[in-house]
Amino acid sequence: MRILGIDYGDRKIGLAISDQLGITAQPLISYRRKTEKEDAAYFKRVVSEYEIKEVIVGLPLRMDGSSGTRAEKTQEFARWLEQILGLPVNFWDERLTTKQASKILSQQKISPKAKKNIEDQVSAVIILSTYLESKRAG
Repeated sequence: MRILGIDYGDRKIGLAISDQLGITAQPLISYRRKTEKEDAAYFKRVVSEYEIKEVIVGLPLRMDGSSGTRAEKTQEFARWLEQILGLPVNFWDERLTTKQASKILSQQKISPKAKKNIEDQVSAVIILSTYLESKRAG
């Protein structure tokens, strides 16, 4: 059973998928949003192609744990996604994942433009990896 991890953004959405056993997370793509119809078709295609059974969306809570505008937009996206895919969509606290992704990428020898293009994917991998680790830990 594969799980799809999502780092939601207004323009770009970072995607990561688990292996079949749900042990590791790998980057998939940074999807640039288009129309709602095109976005729906894309996510349906990903779910079908990779045989996704569950979706995890990073929830950007404030440092004090409260919900803000960004979290509300993310929850709205997740409801839409759950409706079009007919799959469970769950949230995972993503506080500081973008900073973690930036730190990881700063240690790599790649251009700033390339870093910007894959930062969302790395964030999605972090979100999904921490979720998978918590499932294994019980």
